[in-house]
Amino acid sequence: MSSETIETSTSLDSYDTKKTFAELGVAPELVATLTRQGITTAFPIQVMTIHDALAGRDVCGKAKTGSGKTLGFGLPLLQRVAAGTSFVRAEGGPARPRGLVLLPTRELAVQVHEVLEPLGAALGLHVNAVYGGADIERQVKSLRKGCDVIIATPGRLIDLGDRGELNVENLDVLVLDEADRMADMGFMPQVEWVLRRIAEHPHQTLLFSATLDGAIDRLVKRYLTDPVFHEVASDTQTVSLMVHHFLNVHQMDRIKVAATICNSMGKTIIFCRTKRGADRLVEQLQKEGVDAAAIHGDLRQSQREKALADFGADKLPVLVATDVAARGLHIDGVDCVMHFDPPEDHKAYLHRSGRTARAGSTGVVVSLLLWNQIIEAEVIMRRLALKRPVVEVFSNDPRLKDLANWDPTAESPAS
Repeated sequence: MSSETIETSTSLDSYDTKKTFAELGVAPELVATLTRQGITTAFPIQVMTIHDALAGRDVCGKAKTGSGKTLGFGLPLLQRVAAGTSFVRAEGGPARPRGLVLLPTRELAVQVHEVLEPLGAALGLHVNAVYGGADIERQVKSLRKGCDVIIATPGRLIDLGDRGELNVENLDVLVLDEADRMADMGFMPQVEWVLRRIAEHPHQTLLFSATLDGAIDRLVKRYLTDPVFHEVASDTQTVSLMVHHFLNVHQMDRIKVAATICNSMGKTIIFCRTKRGADRLVEQLQKEGVDAAAIHGDLRQSQREKALADFGADKLPVLVATDVAARGLHIDGVDCVMHFDPPEDHKAYLHRSGRTARAGSTGVVVSLLLWNQIIEAEVIMRRLALKRPVVEVFSNDPRLKDLANWDPTAESPAS
């Protein structure tokens, strides 16, 4: 992305990171609602983006999940929609929202809706969520009651458009959340389906993503107008907040090692590459006395929501997930991320690992490596400038019970 097309801001040096939302220009009704929720001071990404977004600029925000970007785009979105002219839905005609948040997964849609719905209500706005895996007729009924802002996954949005229940041509504000994830999951054609339909209507685009390269760069250059770019933290800063362990385990002992870590770490997310692998690991962990549940695309939406709710409420200590199911999840207080199966590359390692060490907290990231996976892990470490030894362990190793404080680099080779 050239500096000729995007004004960049890659540091917080020029920002007062202790600003209140009122100081950023957020409406009193929204400030009051946030205060009742115990939210009074803006996070860095919010400080950097809200002012420009309220001014009507196209904004690109580079930030990891968990950095506070939902309010970074949500508050300006709601405030600008509330200040505009409402469309009256014609009898039997499609819903015509004036704000749209487009994101990659149903779990993320639910989470963003939970944040924005009460804020929208404070401004008299109807905020709806539509996503695959849920009853489309129920979503249609909700749209027919009123729709000012819609939070949607691409496939379900297009389904509703094809049914004549939804028209996006009058959007004033479009938000693309987790745009890099949508690119990875092949959603760019659907995203462009929306962008083409609003090209002739004056609108603002807010794009938030962990990376702004490849397909995202092309999208920005083609569809955004004079965007301002804000970045909160680099990958290196994010990685530095985590304790990383790369453990060489033996095939017959791998489940017991995973169980030992789960029992000692508390709230843990484990990543597997396949849905079948996730289900099998849950069964194996349960046999070892670990209370775990899976989350992946083949499960019913009610099962996924229950697992997430129980995990978020500390009723379930271990969540076993595939990469796709876990994209964009915002779960506070995750103590440990375990790579049971290796990630595809260093970017996937960062995305998975980012479920812990959120919003300035620390966390433990542990990779369980079979002998033929060590070289793969060393490549990832080199790409991330991580200098960590690969240590052979067995399930009875006492060091597994205190991974947060174990520093293998301080040990002699003979230990």
